[in-house]
Amino acid sequence: MMRPLSIEQGRVMVAAAIGYFPGTGDAWQTVAPCDAGFDAGRLADAIGHANAHECNWPHSMYLASGEYVGTAYVQEKPPYNTVIGEVRPRGGVNGLILRGGRIVAEWGDTRRADMTFSCAKSYIALVAGLAFDRGLFSLDDSVAASVPDDGFASSHNQTITWRHLLQQTSEWQGVLWDKPDSVDHNRQVGLGNDNSRKGTVRELERPGTRFEYNDVRVNRLALSLLRLLRRPLPEVLREGIMNPLGASDSWAWRGYRNSTVEIDGARIESVSGGGHWGGGLFISSRDHARVGQLMLRRGAWNGRQLVSERWLHELATPSAANPGYGFLWWLNTGRRLAPSAPESSIFALGGGQNAIWIDAEHDLVLVVRWLQREHFDGVIARVLASLK
Repeated sequence: MMRPLSIEQGRVMVAAAIGYFPGTGDAWQTVAPCDAGFDAGRLADAIGHANAHECNWPHSMYLASGEYVGTAYVQEKPPYNTVIGEVRPRGGVNGLILRGGRIVAEWGDTRRADMTFSCAKSYIALVAGLAFDRGLFSLDDSVAASVPDDGFASSHNQTITWRHLLQQTSEWQGVLWDKPDSVDHNRQVGLGNDNSRKGTVRELERPGTRFEYNDVRVNRLALSLLRLLRRPLPEVLREGIMNPLGASDSWAWRGYRNSTVEIDGARIESVSGGGHWGGGLFISSRDHARVGQLMLRRGAWNGRQLVSERWLHELATPSAANPGYGFLWWLNTGRRLAPSAPESSIFALGGGQNAIWIDAEHDLVLVVRWLQREHFDGVIARVLASLK
C-alpha cells in the first residue's frame, strides 16, 4: 500500500521549485521545453496525442435523444436523470503543463470556464481543509455533533464522521435535493465500468466499511460544510484559496434550482460536488493549474500557508476501504489508476475526461480537459518520456 508523503519529504521534493509563483491572471511566466528539461519533439508528441483523442461527448452536452450526457454516461435511470442544475456547452480539448510553476506547454482554449464534473469534489476537500485548519471539526467527530439539521438524526446516520464523508465511505441514507442516496447504489467508476445495476437498492453497511462513489452523499458533505462555516462555499474558496492564488474571476460554483437553504436569515445556495445533474464547478484549465501547483507545494503559496500540510497529508492518505482514494482526491496506489505515473501522484478527476495530475517527483502539474479517458495514461506516459 502506498504511504503518503511525510511533511519532510514534501518539503524536499518541492524545495527546488519554491522560488517562483505566477502573478495574478495572465501574469504567468512561460519557459521553453528545452529549458525546463524536456525534449521539445517528444513533448509535442504528448500534446498531439491529447489533441488526437478528444472525448466523444457532444459539445451541446445533450445526446441526439435529448438526454443530458452527464446522466447518460453513468446510465442514470428515470426519474432520477432529471437535470436540476445549470448546464453549459463544452469547449474543445485543451490543457497545459507546468514545471517549476512556469508554463512549459499550453494547447487549446485554457481560459474558457467549462464544466468540470467530479473535479469539484476535490475542491470540496480544500474547503473542508480550510474549516479543519480553523478548528471547526475533527476528522473522527460525528457530523451530527456539529451540523444543526436533521440529516444525521437517524441511528444509522448518527455514527457518520467527517472522515467517512470525505472518503466516500459514509453510507449516509436519505434524500437530498429530490435525489435519494440509493440513486448511486452499485455505481461503478473507472474504465470498463458497468452501471447497469446503478440505482438497484442494496442493504446499507456500517459507515466507514464500504467505498461507493455517490454524488448525493458528496452533496450532503457540501451542505454540512455550509452549515458549519455559515457562508457560501464559493465565497470561502475564493477568499481562502482562489484569490491568494491569483486565479481569474471567471470561475463559478453552483448547486441546483432546489438547493437553497436559509443560514442566519440569508438564502444561500448549497453547491454540488459535480455536474451529474447539472451545476458544479465551472472553471478554466489555467485556474485548475494554479490549484494543482498549490497541491504540489504542499499548500504554500508565495510565503503563505493557505492549507495546512497536516490536512494535505491526511488528504493523500489511502483509505482502508479504497486505497486508491483519499479525501475526494484520487491516489495512484499500486500505480493502478495511471500505470505510467509515479505512485505518489494525486489526481482530481471528472467526467469528460477532466483531470489535474500532480507529480511531485518530477515537479509537474498537468491539466487536461475533454480527453478520452482511456488515453489519459498515454498522455502521462508521453509527458514523462519527454523528460531529459
